[in-house]
Amino acid sequence: MQYFIGLTQWHHADWYAARYVNSQALQVYAQHFSSVEGNHSFYGLPSIEAVKQWRDSVPASFQFCFKFPKSISHQAQLQHCQRETTEFLQRIEPLHANMGVIWLQMSPRFSAQALPELQGFLQNLPQDFQYGVEVRHADFFNKADSERRFNRLLMNYQSNRVMFDTRLLFKHPANDAATQDALQKKPNVPLHVIATGQQPLVRFISPLSLVLADEALQQWCHKAGQWMSEGRVPYFFFHTPNNQHAPLLAQRFSEKMAALYPQAQALTLWENPPTQTALF
Repeated sequence: MQYFIGLTQWHHADWYAARYVNSQALQVYAQHFSSVEGNHSFYGLPSIEAVKQWRDSVPASFQFCFKFPKSISHQAQLQHCQRETTEFLQRIEPLHANMGVIWLQMSPRFSAQALPELQGFLQNLPQDFQYGVEVRHADFFNKADSERRFNRLLMNYQSNRVMFDTRLLFKHPANDAATQDALQKKPNVPLHVIATGQQPLVRFISPLSLVLADEALQQWCHKAGQWMSEGRVPYFFFHTPNNQHAPLLAQRFSEKMAALYPQAQALTLWENPPTQTALF
């Protein structure tokens, strides 16, 4: 039984001891977490040098879950982008042995009318990677024909539906600047839990007060156990409104996993990690 755990990024100004320089951030991060979302690629094609540096900074078991660039998902909306897609996959090829799920984060404008474009995109992807898709349009959360067609499409191509659990953020809307910013940027969509592929991918954001997440974390632990018993390998990525305390949230989840499943080990954090008491 195996699962991967990580954060949305490997560097944050408030995470590491002052003696670590930015170039060491991934190496330090990868000693404690088994995966990372890899948002860098969403904003642009990483350089060849950066990809090689990332490869050399992580252990063999570490997994990157890169997003396809937004030039593909948002600007081209999956149309006439074969050249950009090929260039992206070739660029990250040196990380092949460390590749987890490569995924599309579609814009809220991407509706069920565009499912033919998604099908065309998925069928042209090379088969030696695992893929995922996150959607934000209401068509995909209505439990009607449009959502069923989307889920069947993903199953047909063994692609994973990316689940973003934002429920607690919107249930506990605090007035601090970080939370207000997150409320503006994160999708307020229903949570539909389904494994359409072998690598279910869950993104979870909590309020700044991490104790408010305990019940939901426990529920996700049980779901992780179910998936693992089915032979699936789930990925969990943890966020907080400004991500300062995301490492603590992930550690909280890993401790609950270790309490439920003896083979799962709770993760440790680096020297001088952020503390929740700094909030109060």
